[in-house]
Amino acid sequence: MRTLLLSASAPDSVHKASEIIRAGGLLAIPTETVYGLGANGMDGAAVRRIFEAKGRPQDNPLILHVAGPEQIWDLCSTVPAAAERLMEQFWPGPLTLILPVRDSVPKAVTAGLSTVGVRCPDCDITREVIRLAGVPIAAPSANRSGKPSPTTAAHVLHDMEGRIDAILDDGPCRVGVESTIVDLTGDRPRLLRPGGIGPERLREVLGDLIVDEAVTGILPADAVVRAPGMKYTHYSPQGTVIIVTGSGAAAARYILPRLGPRDRVLCFAEELALYPAEAASAYGAESEPETLARNLFAALRELDREDVETIYARCPEATGVGMAVANRLQKAAGFQIVKGEDAP
Repeated sequence: MRTLLLSASAPDSVHKASEIIRAGGLLAIPTETVYGLGANGMDGAAVRRIFEAKGRPQDNPLILHVAGPEQIWDLCSTVPAAAERLMEQFWPGPLTLILPVRDSVPKAVTAGLSTVGVRCPDCDITREVIRLAGVPIAAPSANRSGKPSPTTAAHVLHDMEGRIDAILDDGPCRVGVESTIVDLTGDRPRLLRPGGIGPERLREVLGDLIVDEAVTGILPADAVVRAPGMKYTHYSPQGTVIIVTGSGAAAARYILPRLGPRDRVLCFAEELALYPAEAASAYGAESEPETLARNLFAALRELDREDVETIYARCPEATGVGMAVANRLQKAAGFQIVKGEDAP
């Protein structure tokens, strides 16, 4: 299979993209978060092709992307008032809602669960593709399973060339980390995955929010999860990732004596001068967490090379979008975290 690259600026690209979805094909779609690997969300056979292309575990549910809030009633059997408030505030945007699923949604989408994740992406061209296709698009991130998520069409092509029908290229993603996921099926709203919308903003609307244990730790292998990215190691380059906490100076005291010729440092822009220029790269500024989110996956992909053995990574505070960045780095590291303050 030859993967077709469609430019969002081409006049017929949206129609070609929607035809691929209607025909049961696989289309990489741009969103404000990351590029997604999309298929007709109401076609079980097409959805199963997503899992095959990614090498994705079958018990990892997918998210349905819709063109507007009105479509959620076709997919969910119950839409509580809290969901309506969140949609009004944050849709289109990087927020996925977990709600009770209708029987019409294929089990391949939900991994056999009684719930489904739905979001309306803040990307005009993708919402137009969904509208023209006439179906929701089921889409996880458009990378090989476990690898850093793609934030450009080139990232998708690197992972999926020959494995999918087409990529709709709309340039780099603005947010850079996957959507926030909130489960509204329990007694209290539960944050299953942090993303572009921080917990502080959610609490302003909901008044209450539990942070699931999957956000800060590793779930058991037999755990049943309600949302993508909760159980498996994700976002990992080939080298070992180790997160080093503490102040910039403390982290440098820990890292520098251990820094070998095949090791690299992924740090904040404010800390670059602490390390040899050839060994360190900054993925954004600690003072601007949005830059860290936007650049994280591209930075991890740049370090995803056989000649890189260990990546010492610096992590922002877990507030706002910084919580999402911290979560992704922790999963990339398999929650291997050391304290820079402990360095002699």
